[in-house]
Amino acid sequence: MATVTPPEEPTEAGTGGASRATERHRGQDRLGELVDWLETEYGPVTEQELAAAETERQEIERAHESRERRNTKEPS
Repeated sequence: MATVTPPEEPTEAGTGGASRATERHRGQDRLGELVDWLETEYGPVTEQELAAAETERQEIERAHESRERRNTKEPS
């Protein structure tokens, strides 16, 4: 009788879910490696830098939402 070992990584529903989850995991690993390297080269990110990045992210999100609202309005 053969045994089946479930994958260690969670999978997504649908065809190719396991490969998507694996690729996402690999991408996260690579991103982590990049962060480690950047912190080694330039030091850790400061609270001020995090706050500035969050402010910029929020501004970009608002701009996208505004553009989406303009694009979805019904023509008069």
